[in-house]
Amino acid sequence: MKIKVCGLRDADNLKEIAALNPDFIGFIFYDQSPRFVGEDLDEAVVKAIPRSIRKVGVFVNASPDYILRSVKKYDFQYIQLHGNETPEYCRSLRNRGINIIKAFRVDESFNFSMLNNYKAQCDFFLFDAKGDQFGGNGHTFDWSILSRYDNEKPFFISGGIGLNNLDLLATLKGMKLYGVDVNSQVELAPGVKDVAKVKELIDRVRPVEEEEAV
Repeated sequence: MKIKVCGLRDADNLKEIAALNPDFIGFIFYDQSPRFVGEDLDEAVVKAIPRSIRKVGVFVNASPDYILRSVKKYDFQYIQLHGNETPEYCRSLRNRGINIIKAFRVDESFNFSMLNNYKAQCDFFLFDAKGDQFGGNGHTFDWSILSRYDNEKPFFISGGIGLNNLDLLATLKGMKLYGVDVNSQVELAPGVKDVAKVKELIDRVRPVEEEEAV
């Protein structure tokens, strides 16, 4: 189980979270998000993050040029597409050597068959709760809906995940759950993570992985 901490931008907070060694750290490049990095994201601090932590730029219906410039500037290993990007859009970026996490907002009416067109273009899927915003809504969706997923592509689970509902991850056992994506439930304020909460979350998720490896 990989751990992705998303929505960082403050240099000191970023250093503290990186010291906990999550598997992924995400930076939001969507100007409607309260966690938008704006012009404040310190390029040197981001590039100094150890290579063992994969850096992810999160975009919503952005231009390919903007994404490619950001990838180069911050040395992102992945981009996460959280809008209405088409399979063709994903393919065009993948052809430029970009690793892609494609996010989908899931509710009871979600059509899982549409994922077939994305599989060849993406490294991972991310399933988030459908809400008013493109992510960061702070609530979970009914994970039993994922029983309709064909489980071919590994995925992240997202949406309102925090210390109070980590135990629910056990309900996804047997699926290709690659990682858990946390954001608003481990914050002191938008874009500023609670280091103690993130540490506790990592400490609780990682032992499961270690026990299964024994």
